[in-house]
Amino acid sequence: MIELYGMGSPNVAKVYIALEEMALPYRVHPVDVFTGEQFTDGFRALNPNSKVPVIVDPEGPDGAPCTLFESGAILIYLAEKTGSFLATGGTGRIAALQWLMVQLTGQGPMSGQMVHFTRFAPPDNDYAYARYRTQVLTVYRNLDDRLAENRFLAGDDYTIADMATFPWSRHDIFREMVDARYPHLRRWAGEVGERPAIVRAMAAAAEVRTQISSADTVPAAALDRFLARGEHAIG
Repeated sequence: MIELYGMGSPNVAKVYIALEEMALPYRVHPVDVFTGEQFTDGFRALNPNSKVPVIVDPEGPDGAPCTLFESGAILIYLAEKTGSFLATGGTGRIAALQWLMVQLTGQGPMSGQMVHFTRFAPPDNDYAYARYRTQVLTVYRNLDDRLAENRFLAGDDYTIADMATFPWSRHDIFREMVDARYPHLRRWAGEVGERPAIVRAMAAAAEVRTQISSADTVPAAALDRFLARGEHAIG
């Protein structure tokens, strides 16, 4: 049984998807990031970076327990553990890893920054909002171009690159914006979103969100700590 520590964010949803697609038994440990549970000594023993997701696999390499953080590393680990959704060699593996890196270095960070400047930044941040909106749309334009010529991001086969990319593409802030502009991405998201494992995974992510606090309800001091701002900013 794999232990998954997380909440309902897109980065954690990637791992739900992988676990469901690979039919791996798992148990969820909700981490209330808005109240600071990720900063406790117990959680930092799992991930010194104080971020979700984290998995603990009691049957890791050579049968030894394995604790792993960073969503991309987790997806690669699970794919190699099960021998599924990532080719063992050749151009298929290279393509999957390449587009996984696009998600990890482009779609994810740029989307996260746009959400921040949409939801949490003070007024008069037009420059920052415009910058990250442009960065997000640039990533999605490139994904759309790729999907114009390929069924999935790595080619004909559905891989961990698709699993990683799906959650942010369906985020409420981006869905209408993306669907209106990028028909090939819309086609891909529709097909991927109908997969039974995706449906189960997104339901699991939604369920865990009901078990933790909301950014709209926690005290201002807790939100400042979560966002590393105010007295928590590093000067």
